[in-house]
Amino acid sequence: MIGTPCILLIEDDKAIGTVIRVALEAEAMTVHVATSIAARNDALRAQQFDAIVTDVMLPDGNGLETLNDVRALLPSNMLPPVIVLSAQNTLDTAIAAAEEGAFEYLPKPFDLNELIRAVRSAIARPVSNATAPDISQSKHPLIGRDPAMQHVYRTIARLANSDLTVLITGESGTGKELVAQAIHQTGLRKSKAFVAINMAAIPRELIESELFGHEKGAFTGAHSRAAGTFDAANGGTLFLDEIGDMPLEAQTRLLRVLQSGEYNPIGSTRTRHTDVRIIAATNKDLPMLIEQGRFREDLYFRLNVIPLALPALRDRPSDIPILAHHFLNVSSAKGLMQGQGQKHLTNAALQRLADYSWPGNVRELQHLIQRLLLLSREQQIDVADIDAQLGVLSVASQLPTSFAGSVAQWVNAQDANASDLHAALLAEIERPLLQIVLDEAGRNQLKAAARLGINRNTLRKKIRDLGIA
Repeated sequence: MIGTPCILLIEDDKAIGTVIRVALEAEAMTVHVATSIAARNDALRAQQFDAIVTDVMLPDGNGLETLNDVRALLPSNMLPPVIVLSAQNTLDTAIAAAEEGAFEYLPKPFDLNELIRAVRSAIARPVSNATAPDISQSKHPLIGRDPAMQHVYRTIARLANSDLTVLITGESGTGKELVAQAIHQTGLRKSKAFVAINMAAIPRELIESELFGHEKGAFTGAHSRAAGTFDAANGGTLFLDEIGDMPLEAQTRLLRVLQSGEYNPIGSTRTRHTDVRIIAATNKDLPMLIEQGRFREDLYFRLNVIPLALPALRDRPSDIPILAHHFLNVSSAKGLMQGQGQKHLTNAALQRLADYSWPGNVRELQHLIQRLLLLSREQQIDVADIDAQLGVLSVASQLPTSFAGSVAQWVNAQDANASDLHAALLAEIERPLLQIVLDEAGRNQLKAAARLGINRNTLRKKIRDLGIA
């Protein structure tokens, strides 16, 4: 590129437009500002630009959906790199931007330095005349606008039209399978099968049979030949959930498939070929399992081509009210409140939800909302309703200052016929205790173990077993 880069900025918010213009001009760029689609089209007819920065929602239309119209206005149908800005911080918007051929998607509010870097990269890239694929009309089930989720959306969007192996990590209940489905639906194999298998839900001795199939008589109970999930997913995507629970011997066979695309059903000498995209997920610390000799390092590197870490719900607090209303509406649509009228959450109830630590993440919130809809007698769901469902110990701020009084309330809240109260109470107390001490120690496990009076290895095991981030 020769001369001063010329940027077309389409933004109807005057304040935002001014901030962007001043920042880009400080980088020795010429900026032309348009505040509508009509003004954008006039500018494109009048001159050529090295890059376009556009908002999505404009006074006279959608800046993203009209990019095909932009191509028709340009010489030889050549579209400069487009950077999309949007306050609609959803997965659908990120994917739509990628499918329309956008160079970059930045959710509002955006980091100005990140925008500048994106514009610099865009103007250094050759102009493309490729026709953008059609935008899928399917709606993806991921909900949230918190910055912690924006990284997830952008990664999924960047995986569009790719076939790379992905390793999804995150605590239980964060939505790993939903993310895997979204990756599949935007990939090259979206018209083919999506097959999911949960390693933790299958007896260890049957995992290889589930994956690779077996011949009749291969083992006790194998009364007939059966295909495995690699057969079922051939041509599509195979989602290996809870991959950290896979036995070592099955890991060895899986590694062979990833390396060669070949495997043998159990009890067969006949080699089968498979062509699948692998997405794996785990809530475990795989590097730690590698150190312990429980997970193959070479398999880890085969799976960890594109790492994608999902945030815990407590790390995306601004999404909690959005998710709560979403689950409220979805449960209502499914008839859980049939004959009860529309229920709603008070502001105090929403704040109570935001203050909770959510050890079970999004899944726990979903189940809580379902219980509230079924069990709350009033149309208005308030703090007391939530506290009754979360349990006494999860709302320590509402309890008497006496610890003995708190325990007494907890015991009284249990079913009169309940047994094993000792283990149940310890389970309730241990997780928040470890979380609090770890926070106080700045997440230093050695200091936290000393404060707790336990061995560091014991603490690490408890962190893993309790799913503490």
